[in-house]
Amino acid sequence: MKSKYLSVPYLLWMLIFTIVPLFLVVFFALTDKNGNFTLDNLISVGKYSNVFIRSIYLGGLSTLLCLILGYPLAYIISKTPAKNQNIIILLIMLPMWMNFLLRTYAWMTILENNGIVNHLLSFLGFGPINLINTQGAVVFGMVYNFLPYMILPIYSVIVKIDHRIIEAAQDLGAGKRKVFSKILLPLSISGIISGVTMVFVPAVSTFIISKMLGGGSSILIGDLIEMQFLGSSYNPHLGSAISFVLMILILICIGIMNQFDDIEIEDSPQKLM
Repeated sequence: MKSKYLSVPYLLWMLIFTIVPLFLVVFFALTDKNGNFTLDNLISVGKYSNVFIRSIYLGGLSTLLCLILGYPLAYIISKTPAKNQNIIILLIMLPMWMNFLLRTYAWMTILENNGIVNHLLSFLGFGPINLINTQGAVVFGMVYNFLPYMILPIYSVIVKIDHRIIEAAQDLGAGKRKVFSKILLPLSISGIISGVTMVFVPAVSTFIISKMLGGGSSILIGDLIEMQFLGSSYNPHLGSAISFVLMILILICIGIMNQFDDIEIEDSPQKLM
């Protein structure tokens, strides 16, 4: 009986901070100003299809870049001596201890026309390049801020892989590429799925990065939602409808990605070969 009571604080937390907010989002999305049921808000979301496409594209591109950079880093960290792994992980997490807004402000200073990067390019004779207020700057900001969320789950999975499996495959004549494609990659797929989820979800819904590094030229879904709740075009019903559609899209994307997590690794290395 006591064990049941231990779950009460968690259930209250879920009710207050998860269930109730979700219910309010759905309620406002499906009602008008008078509280009457309507689908007009959801229909109006279709006008912003280009914003959804842009957000998914930039979020997906940032996630892909984080995976390309994060997987090798996670593998390298897992192969370093155990006493050095904690230090490297600490260095990766260190920027996350700073305020998210301050980190983004710092990159505004670095990438602006009179920033450090353009001063260096001018010194090398390449002249100033417009780096700030571009989609490239937005993607760069996403990769910088969310890369640790890709590295850590992949590292936590790779470091637990029994090295004897890899040695057995090598003894059976498997080369480095086959070891990676048939053993290392399948065994680390759960970490990849977790990392992709942890990066894609905040990347596709961010608004601070796009506002500060994109200069408002590349409005994303997060910016659109903020405008409905805090901007001049105040419309919480439309903002809730956009949020509701975004939640559905994210759930669909997560469901698709989780299909790849069903890969089962056979016990015998011969079958992996």
